[in-house]
Parts: sequence; C-alpha cells; structure tokens
Amino acid sequence: MSKSTHFSGQPLYSQIIRLLDKTKILKTSKELGGERYIKRFDCWTHTVVMLYAVIIRFDSLREITASLQAEARKLNHLGISMMTSRSTLSDANKRRSEAVFESIYRDLYATYHNQLSSDSHSHNEPKWMKRLQIIDSTTISLFSNLLFKGVGRHPKTGKKKGGIKVHTVIHANEGIPSDIKFTSAATNDSFMLNPTSLNKGDIMAMDRAYIDYAKLEKMTQRGVIYVTKMKKNLKYNILNDTMYQSPEGLMEIRIQQVSFTKQQQNDETLIHKARIITYVDEKKHKLIPLLTNDIESDPTEIVDIYRKRWEIELLFKQMKQNFPLKYFYGESENAIKIQIWITLIANLLLMVMRKRLTRSWSFSGLATMVRITLMYYIDFYSLFNHPEKDWEAYLNEVNDGPQEQLLF
Repeated sequence: MSKSTHFSGQPLYSQIIRLLDKTKILKTSKELGGERYIKRFDCWTHTVVMLYAVIIRFDSLREITASLQAEARKLNHLGISMMTSRSTLSDANKRRSEAVFESIYRDLYATYHNQLSSDSHSHNEPKWMKRLQIIDSTTISLFSNLLFKGVGRHPKTGKKKGGIKVHTVIHANEGIPSDIKFTSAATNDSFMLNPTSLNKGDIMAMDRAYIDYAKLEKMTQRGVIYVTKMKKNLKYNILNDTMYQSPEGLMEIRIQQVSFTKQQQNDETLIHKARIITYVDEKKHKLIPLLTNDIESDPTEIVDIYRKRWEIELLFKQMKQNFPLKYFYGESENAIKIQIWITLIANLLLMVMRKRLTRSWSFSGLATMVRITLMYYIDFYSLFNHPEKDWEAYLNEVNDGPQEQLLF
C-alpha cells in the first residue's frame, strides 16, 4: 500500500504545540525567575515534556524518559535539543515555580477563549448564556496530609487524607476555566467568590457552599444576579408566598419573597432580600429549592440557569477521566501544582483543536485518538476530519488492482 493519505512531515504533537508561543513562554519564565541557574532544560523543553507526559497519561518519570528515548529522532520537531533524564525533570518540577505555568495558562486563555465561545444565534442559546459564569471546586486526593491539610476522616482508620482543592470559574459558553486558585481541601469554598470582580449584568451560578449573606448583598448592590441552591438550616422571614399548581392539583412551582438578617461584627444589621423558587425535579422525585436575588425573571429561567451549573461538573469529570490526576510526577507542592497547570493547558489545547474540526468528536474520543497517534507523522485535521480515508484508499487499490486468474 502507498504512503498514508494523512501523511505529514511533522509529528501530530508538533502540530498541537504550535498553539504555544515559544518566545513568550521563555520570556515569561525568565521574568519570573524560571531560567535562573538553568543551562539546557529551559521552560519550553519543560513544558513540552510535561505536556507529552500528561496527554499520553504516563504513570512515572521512568515511563516519560524511556518513551522520549524511543522517540529520540522526532524530538527536534518539538524544539527539544536534549535528552531529558529522570533527575533533570524531577529537579525542574521541584525548582521552577508553578507560577510560570500559571502565567502560560492564563496567556493561552486570553488568546483562545474567544475561539471556544459559542455563538448564541447559531446554537439557539438563551440570551443570558453569555453573561453566565459558574463557580465550583473539585478536590484532588493526594497521598499525604503533610502538603495540603486534609478534610474528613477515613471511617476505619480515622486518618485524614491529604488533598488539594481546585477552585474554578468558567464562562458557561466557553467551557474552560477562566480563573483558578489552589488551596488545601479543608478551605471553605466561599473565599473564591469575589463580588468586586463581577460587573453589572453578570450572572453567577453556584453551589450552596458559597452562600455568604454579606457577599450576596454586595452582588445585589453591584447589579449581579446569583442563583444557588438553598441550605436547609437557613433562617429567614417570608414576605410573600405563592404556589402554582398543575390542573391535577399537584404543585408545579413555589415562589417565596424572603429576607435574611445577620448581625455583623461592627454591630450593624445586614438585611438581604431574595427569592426562593422551589420546583419539582421529576427525575429525582424531590423538591429543589433555589435562592436568587433576581426578583423579576420567569422562575423557569432561574431553574434553567441553575441546571447549567452542571457544565462545570462535566469539566471536572472530563479532566479527571482523560488526564493523570491520580498520580503525580513529584512529591513537592510545586511539582503537584505544575502537573495540574499542565493538565489545564493540555485540556485547553485539545479543546481548541477540537473546535477547529469540521467533524464532531467527543472530548474523550479525541483525547484517546490523540494519545495513540501523538508521535505519528500524520496531519491532525486530515486524520480527525476523515479518519476512514486511509481505509477507503486501500479498498480502492485492491479493487482497481489486477485480478488473479483462476486455474479451474
């Protein structure tokens, strides 16, 4: 059979890292002290090697270096001029500040987030979609409680398990983190909610862990809408209570105008007025109470906004299923954070490549195929837009070839 119809002079991986700006990465690293006392293993090489490891989902430094040795003749295509050893990579993960990789991610987000933003006209999305931000956190379990303070206790041993909490904000029409902060698993989620960073007209969907009366009141004063789930133990005064029923006499939705009162440290009394919308979740067969400061919008719209909060849960699931976040290539706090930032970078790059395809792919399907073909000399867009092309060409060659004569 002739050469593949998808053949390219560059490995597929080199086409992915073209989305990165090598000059800007090295400049950023130098400004943040990442190139101090470095002879050969610069930030570009560090980034490319770690991305390679994360995309293929290697378990250890030994696997990373062994694979690089097997691909030695292809490393020049990636802008790598040295063979990485385990000790070199380990030292770099320990010494080069994770702030360098945070800066790389934030620059990539600023560059590509508009490409990932969906068009509300073509997708028939509601008008509020572009204004909606979602905030939540996910905990990544660690092997030790020494680096990050754990939360909860094991039911049998009584020991706490270490964990790092990744606090994330996404714009609903983009699907990638726009803001990220790391803390120990024991940190309360509400610290991440910053009303001063929000603008009038913004909508924030969040879990009940973020309920803080002072912050909710500041959001209201700034013209920011929030939608969250009610906590069971909240105390409030009911100002108005209306229930709507179906023709069969069953409750469809309940709307309560309420006020919350809290005594502040300066002895002033904080009063926050809001609306509780209780609806019936038919799948779970239970009542779901939502809290919002939006007094005017249709209740069904508030329910739809809260349901969109699931987008961030899908993002967390996508990252944990497709990238190595159960094992780490270093035991230091800096090494762990670097690997998480690299995972965020890998997720963003694949999301951008996926967005540019004309053929529809699930993220998991794309990530799996990229993992298999990462160092093949094939064109990314040719392969993923028409993966059957090689097989079709082979069938044509067989059918068009000379026919063997039968002896009998």
